[in-house]
Amino acid sequence: MTELQPVPLKHRPRIWIGLAIWVGYLVVVGVIQAVSGIPYDSWGDSAGNLFLGAGVSLIIASVLLVITTTLLGWWRPAMRERAHSRHRWPLFVPILAAIALVMNLAGTDWAAYSGAFFAASCVLLLVGFTEELVSRGILLTALRSRLGEGWVWFITSALFGLSHLMNVLLGAPLTGTVGQVLAAFLGGTIFYILRRTTGTLIWSMVLHGLWDFSVFAAGVGHAGDITAIGNVVYLTAGILGLLSVVFVIRGANERGEPRSPLA
Repeated sequence: MTELQPVPLKHRPRIWIGLAIWVGYLVVVGVIQAVSGIPYDSWGDSAGNLFLGAGVSLIIASVLLVITTTLLGWWRPAMRERAHSRHRWPLFVPILAAIALVMNLAGTDWAAYSGAFFAASCVLLLVGFTEELVSRGILLTALRSRLGEGWVWFITSALFGLSHLMNVLLGAPLTGTVGQVLAAFLGGTIFYILRRTTGTLIWSMVLHGLWDFSVFAAGVGHAGDITAIGNVVYLTAGILGLLSVVFVIRGANERGEPRSPLA
């Protein structure tokens, strides 16, 4: 198995840096969405609501994350594994999740979409880039500087799930949000497995972005019954992910990378 050699980084990864960026991301996105004055449950009412309520914050966060990652010099460890997981078969878990998102799209009431609304909803694809780069990119790199891979998986997935509690501050109901937190933890496990088995964060970004888009799309108009099946398939994939994640954690040698002597 080919393993990438460590390369010097501008700034040595530290846990507090990853946590600070994770918190900073939530603050930036939360403040921008709150200032928009559009409640969370009203984003789907119009193209304008969706773009101002969610799109603007994602665009700004994407730019800030690109700048931050570049200044840290963490692009390589954030985006790539030194070596793939020894076990590739857990890849079936994200494949199941991909099947679930296809079911969502198949059951979407596309006739209920206007051109403007579809264009605004495409901005949601940025969720895959921003949340993956923060959680399973920057934060993961920081945690690997000190912790074993099992803790890296658990903490990145747990914080990813807990980050969805912010929706309560934007007007989302608490009971539904708690379920979203648990589902996000399972989703985080799916995306972690996809990173470890493919060796890159890119596919996790793609799957994450398309999944969130498919969930939102299925909520427009009158969705077909297949979307309910898709949700069950996705949750099943997450549970199977919990049972198989140990196989992609085992033998991981991703801890830390040297700092540049010029830093």
